[in-house]
Amino acid sequence: MSANLFVVPHDFTSVGDAALQYALFLAQPRNTSILLLHIISSKTKETKALGKLNKVISELKNVQEGITIEAKVVEGSIFEDISEIAKENNARLIIMGTHGAKGMQKLFGSYAMKVVSNSSVPFLVVQDGVERKTLNNIVVPISTSKESLQIIHFAGEIAKTFESKIHVIAEHQSDQRLSQQLKVRISLVKNQFEEKGIDAEVHILKEKKAFHMVVVEYAKANHCDMIAVSHHSASLFSQFEKYTQNLITNEGNFPCLIVNAKLLSKLYY
Repeated sequence: MSANLFVVPHDFTSVGDAALQYALFLAQPRNTSILLLHIISSKTKETKALGKLNKVISELKNVQEGITIEAKVVEGSIFEDISEIAKENNARLIIMGTHGAKGMQKLFGSYAMKVVSNSSVPFLVVQDGVERKTLNNIVVPISTSKESLQIIHFAGEIAKTFESKIHVIAEHQSDQRLSQQLKVRISLVKNQFEEKGIDAEVHILKEKKAFHMVVVEYAKANHCDMIAVSHHSASLFSQFEKYTQNLITNEGNFPCLIVNAKLLSKLYY
């Protein structure tokens, strides 16, 4: 395996195919290894599952030189073993598909959240049935919390690779203390991107609606290709769970890059 490794869970549905195709897109700029992973409930299913994974790989077309794909079948739990396998293999990213059909979004968004909540490796959720082949603009929502800034490093890495523009957005704070905190966060973000030579702009938005809706509306209006967010929930703050889940199942069908600030092995602020 190369140092640049993506783990792609695959369940033999179009959801897994969507995640794999997006992984191939993200892998294009550099030599990348993709670990195509299927979790089974019993060892008796291993041989059949491995054969199906290898069939998925063999039927891929126009895989760019420098990209290698390996099939792996593991007995275990999707809620624990996906993140553990990614961590053990020093993966840079887990790329997982989720259903985007109306009526199914909340169910599969909740399913994805359970996996994300156990992962110390950055996670990218791709909605089924949506093909995206550009990465020109990335929207990065931040708040007054230090935890919200943990996404900046990872979003910056992708922006640097694809020469993307980053749109940092935040909610207007009427409280003077919170407003001052936000100014400090914004200053840190600007300095970070300037040091990396990344094109970035910052907007403080005053819309009076749920912030996840503001994020998606901004992404649509500014032709963004990805939403990147730091998840920093605790059991006492279920609003953060709902906020992240709503971004995963966003109505704009944008891929959503998530880092779990609580589980990151290295903090950046």
